[in-house]
Amino acid sequence: MEVILKSNIEKLGAKDEVVNVKPGYARNYLIPRGYAVAATESARKMLAENLKQRAHKETKILADAQAMAEKLSGLTLKIATKASDTGKIFGSINTIQLSEAFAKEGHNIDRKSISLVEEHIKMLGAYEAKVKLHKEVTATVNFEVVNEG
Repeated sequence: MEVILKSNIEKLGAKDEVVNVKPGYARNYLIPRGYAVAATESARKMLAENLKQRAHKETKILADAQAMAEKLSGLTLKIATKASDTGKIFGSINTIQLSEAFAKEGHNIDRKSISLVEEHIKMLGAYEAKVKLHKEVTATVNFEVVNEG
């Protein structure tokens, strides 16, 4: 069954994309929760018109995302946390702390668009994170976990 997605769904597709899914998944999950609509002829015509109107806006959004990626690639964040003498952190570093560190630097980045290269960060040191700014633009950001004291 073909559906038109109303929002970005990870591992399925992006907003306004026509995807083919199993009928039960569409009827029981995607359509009732408002994530998609059935790809009827009228829905396809509305989608085509909306995409045509939005095409020139997309180029500006993509250019802004690429400019932001350039800024973020040169950035090195420092995250201060409590740690033992051996360098082991009390707790762990996750995307919430990274999002807060970006906010301190003046960049408003949602934590859901940040993914850590290493799953669990429990030691002091230098690490990498990937920030998805656009469906075509991903920036790699270096960050350092340092001791508060």
